[in-house]
Parts: sequence; structure tokens; C-alpha cells
Amino acid sequence: MSGVPRSVWLVRHGQADWNAARRYMSVTDRPLTALGERQAQALARFFAARKVDVIVHSALIRTEATARAIKGERNIPTLGDARWREASHGVWEGLTYREAAQRYPRDVAARFADPLNHAPQGGESLGQLLQRVRQAWEDLGAHFSGRRVIVVTHSGPIQSLLCLLMGTSPTEHWRWRIDLGSATGLDCYPTTTILRTVNYTPPLSHPQRAT
Repeated sequence: MSGVPRSVWLVRHGQADWNAARRYMSVTDRPLTALGERQAQALARFFAARKVDVIVHSALIRTEATARAIKGERNIPTLGDARWREASHGVWEGLTYREAAQRYPRDVAARFADPLNHAPQGGESLGQLLQRVRQAWEDLGAHFSGRRVIVVTHSGPIQSLLCLLMGTSPTEHWRWRIDLGSATGLDCYPTTTILRTVNYTPPLSHPQRAT
């Protein structure tokens, strides 16, 4: 890696409709809910006074909409990079956990017993997710050395990257709580990364009442 960003904020997108329904969602394009739009606007207010040089998102509707809200009227380059997408859930996509366990009981048992090496049918393992997130992170340093970057992504990539940077086992990724509409800040140096804040969720504005 030829350099490192000055700082990186890892943002989980606002709530989409399948989040609200607790359905597995990775590559499927689903829109933000009304709550998700409020979360995106809360993130926009949080970043409004902060210097941002570039915004990267995972090239899906829910992350692009969140990135667009954060950008606002500012002239900030905004780029899509599919490597920041959630691990593909394969045949589980669109199902609830109960539905997946009923239809694919052996697959679900194997996945949770060895997430690093086992993927849902047609999906990705945790190991495969780690590999592409690692490459995306290294390219971020190579292309945006010394810059202030926001990456609008998903819980899995954020958890996996935190494991890589903080030296914890990737199988313990679930210990990092990453809520919808949250921001996790990193200060980056050539030899180390300092975790500034984890899972900060900016306060929501009150919804407007119809008159």
C-alpha cells in the first residue's frame, strides 16, 4: 500500500425495507424507508461541518441514497465500489432467519459453525468477504492517501475491516455492533490505525406533522 487516508468514516446506510422486515439482504437493491431517510439526514447533519474529500459507496440504492444525503450541496467526488457490498447471502437472500433455517437447515448449521469457510448456497463465506474488503481498503489508501474519506457500506464489511485493523479474530466480527445509520471513525497512520469512535448514531430529527 503506497499510502493511507488521513481519516476514514465507515457509515452503515439508513434502514431499507428488508432491514425493517428482518430479511437477509446483500446484493438486492432495496429502497430506504422513511426512517432510513431520516437516518441519512441525521448523518448529513453530523458530517455537515466536517471536511470530506471523497465519498465511496457500495453502488446500491440504499448506500448511494445515504451518500447523496451526506454530500448535500457540497462539491465532493462520490464513487461506487461494489467491493464494499455485504457478503452475498445466495439462496437466503430475501428470507428471514426462520425461513432460511426451515428451507436449508444443514446449510444454516454449517454456516454458523464455520462462517469463515462456509457460504450459503450461491453466496459468499466470511473469508471471501474479508479478502475483497481487505483489497478495497488497500486501494483506498493507494488512491486517497492523506485524504478524508467516507465509505457508505454495510455491517459485514465494517465488522470485518475492524477485525482486520484491530487484530481480532474475524470469527468474532459479531462483537462489533454496527447499527443502521451509524458512523465509525478511524484515524489512519502509516504503521497503525486508531479507532476514534464506533457505532455513533446521530440523533434523528422529529418527523414533521401534517397540517
